[in-house]
Amino acid sequence: MEKMMEILKGVRSDVDFENETALIDDGVLDSFDIISIVSEFNEAFDIEINVDELEPYNFNTVSAMYELIEKLQNEG
Repeated sequence: MEKMMEILKGVRSDVDFENETALIDDGVLDSFDIISIVSEFNEAFDIEINVDELEPYNFNTVSAMYELIEKLQNEG
């Protein structure tokens, strides 16, 4: 979780990721942010987030992103 938070803060240091619950729905993160986050997650966690996982609910909250990372790591 700590590594994930470092990545998120690196992409958007102005966002309160711990308390935001609608990062996508409220337009806090845009498509460029998501591309950056996905790229960083893939590299840092040795996973492959594919197109099927690029759903808003996977990126709306920190916990959803964490669950996605864990799921992909367990599959790999």
